[in-house]
Amino acid sequence: MAGKSLIETRSIDYIPERERHGRLFSQFTLWFGANLQITAIVTGALAVVLGGDVFWSLIGLLIGQVFGGIVMALHGAQGPKLGLPQMISSRVQFGVLGAVIPLVLVCLMYIGFNATGTVLAGQAIGQMANVSDTAGILIFAGVIVVLTVCGYRVIHLLGRAASILGIVAFAYLFVRLLSVNDIGTLLDNRHFSWSTFLLAVSLSASWQIAFGPYVADYSRYLPSNTSPFKTFLAVGLGSIIGSQTSMVLGVFAAALAGKEFSGHEVAYIVGLGASGVMAGLLFFSVVFGKVTISTLNAYGSFMCLATIISGFRGNLTISHVQRLLFVLCIVGISTALALIGQHSFLSAFKSFLLFLLAFFTPWSAINLVDYYFITKERYDIPALSDPDGRYGRWNWIGIGVYVFGVIVQMPFIATGFYTGPLVAHLGETDISWLVGLIIPALVYYPLARHGFRGAPTHLVSPGDALSQGHR
Repeated sequence: MAGKSLIETRSIDYIPERERHGRLFSQFTLWFGANLQITAIVTGALAVVLGGDVFWSLIGLLIGQVFGGIVMALHGAQGPKLGLPQMISSRVQFGVLGAVIPLVLVCLMYIGFNATGTVLAGQAIGQMANVSDTAGILIFAGVIVVLTVCGYRVIHLLGRAASILGIVAFAYLFVRLLSVNDIGTLLDNRHFSWSTFLLAVSLSASWQIAFGPYVADYSRYLPSNTSPFKTFLAVGLGSIIGSQTSMVLGVFAAALAGKEFSGHEVAYIVGLGASGVMAGLLFFSVVFGKVTISTLNAYGSFMCLATIISGFRGNLTISHVQRLLFVLCIVGISTALALIGQHSFLSAFKSFLLFLLAFFTPWSAINLVDYYFITKERYDIPALSDPDGRYGRWNWIGIGVYVFGVIVQMPFIATGFYTGPLVAHLGETDISWLVGLIIPALVYYPLARHGFRGAPTHLVSPGDALSQGHR
């Protein structure tokens, strides 16, 4: 069966019950391991690099982590119930063709995340193998291609290995950090500022919310009777604990390093811990952590690209060769961007993280409101592939609220390349992500209820004899 193969044979199609497998703990280890990595460390460091103190940066990061983690985990809980990748279910809210709009933006997000992550992985490989950063980036890209083609089972194996390796590496780094530095002095230096505090909240919230468009991709193989609440906890706790651990280390590292941190992120983090053989092991840990999350991003990109194409071609069967070509295209673009932008990484990454929220918080709000409060988990899965079926080609309510949700955030955005007109009146604080979650949710609910065309009495799976009666 497809479910027994180490190399995945499924793509965006529904996972039949006979192929379902796995345990909830694998969801925890996947997201825990995926967040014990260098990009999360750098994200936490940004809170200090951009003006925050240590104490309030840690508090702000934790608040954003929890808030964003709840949103992210609510998406993850959909996987076992639907047996589908996350973004194909957006056809319920946007229509079979309309869902291409958020899908294209999600693909851009994955490419951006992979590009920035590849820069850091290239630095680590360069230090570990005594080659240039450029060579390190190319080596890393080759590894990602192989693992992404293998698919779901290999990704979960990576997650378990990354969790074990990450725990050991981070425990060592924290012990070294605490033993040779006076952390108490850093924590006692408190200068609260709303702008830097909310920046920390936004950084961690954006980190979590950005997982939303693909988190269900990695829970969709779980048996359909898996508890949604337990799935929510496994996914959410893994991601929150892993990312907060990384960001705490980043905050301390940036506070101790000062100006030495920017441009030498990987070398400085490893330098906190050791030199010689131990440094080599830590560089390997950095690379392995990036392998896990970059494989997730490339796999999610592949799913989105296949979903976009299938929206115009109907059901899409993807061969191993086509899968390889898709992955090569996606990873190739990310690698090219990494090579071009490797010397201006930190500032570009901060702007990227904050600006992408404007495009994903409205999608998240619409998807969650519809799934939990409008259709109430009752999807007609065969109709997701039928432009003339229940969900139609274009759902103008979903599309309209989405566009409105993006526009309404613009006055509140503060990034390196765009600052909204209301930011100055709010003490230079960026609250666009809150606006992008709350307002679209409040607008979508009454409009969707008014225009609701009815849902099946239960979730309709492929092969269900009753499906024809519910389309």
